[in-house]
Parts: sequence; structure tokens; C-alpha cells
Amino acid sequence: MVEFAKSYVQELVQLLQKIDYTVLEKIISKLESTNGRIYIIGNGGSAATASHMVNDLGIGLKRREIKNFDVYSLSDNTPVCSAIANDIGYENVFYMQLKDRIKQDDLLMAISCSGNSENIVKAVEYAKDVGTDVIGITGFDGGRVKELCDISFHVESKKGDYGLVEDVHMILDHIIYSYYIDKDKK
Repeated sequence: MVEFAKSYVQELVQLLQKIDYTVLEKIISKLESTNGRIYIIGNGGSAATASHMVNDLGIGLKRREIKNFDVYSLSDNTPVCSAIANDIGYENVFYMQLKDRIKQDDLLMAISCSGNSENIVKAVEYAKDVGTDVIGITGFDGGRVKELCDISFHVESKKGDYGLVEDVHMILDHIIYSYYIDKDKK
């Protein structure tokens, strides 16, 4: 167990050392310039990250009177997600929530380890058709989301390293959140 844990931590550190800091600047700049809503989508562990980001960026900063982002996770409403999946297919779970709602001034943050989840790709394609900017948060080889997004936070990793990729995605959330906390202190 100890050797596995050491190896896991070493791999995580290696991935963190590869973060492109210019992408972090682009993400902050896009968040700052977004005049509309911020929608965040993800499946599984990425859905949990989306919810956590809403908590940190939407409530954590607001209650501290630092920033008031209008941010929503489209993964959070289980009845809506399951009804859409059951009635018209899982590939429509996020698309249907964005359809006729997302605007050019909004922002979509799409979290997907593979970047190929059909429901994520369909939502990203719809957002792009509307003229909405997309931040892709991906892993492995990035898949379609990496190709389609305007800003790509990509964790280049072995296919199937979900835990490591999701760890880095959560750290991205905490970097953004902590940046605003630190900026407010100065």
C-alpha cells in the first residue's frame, strides 16, 4: 500500500508540474469578462467537481463579498437529468437544459476526463452554435471537447487515469477560488 500511495502521489505531482499557467490566466480573464451565467457540466466524478465549483465560485466567494458569479451546475438536478435521459436519451441531458436558455454572453465550462462523452460534446457543440464561449477541462488526450473549446485546461494523462485527472481538475477549482480569496486580502 505504501509504495502504491507514493507512486500515486508522484504521478499527481508530475501532472501538476505540467499545468500551463497561461491557461489559468485565460480562465480568470474569461470569468471576469463573462456578463451572463456560467454553466458547468460533467458526469460522475466530473459532476461532483462541477457542483464543488458552483459551491466555491457561486457561494464561497459571494458570502465573503468577494465576487458574485451567476453559476450553475447542470448535473445537480437528478429529477431533470433522469427525466431527460429516460425520455429522450442520455446524450441530451445537458443539451436540453441549455437549449433556448444559454446566450452569447454566458459561459459553458465542460468537465470531461475523456472529452468524448456524448452528452458533454453535444452541449459544447450547441453552445458553440449559439456563440457562447466554452472552457474545456479535460484529461487523457482531450477528445472532442479539447478540439471544440475556446480555452482548454487539459491534463495530458494515460487513458483511464480518472482519479489523477479528477484530482487535478479539483485543484484547478481550488486554485481559482483561492486566487480570488488571496486577491481580496490585498
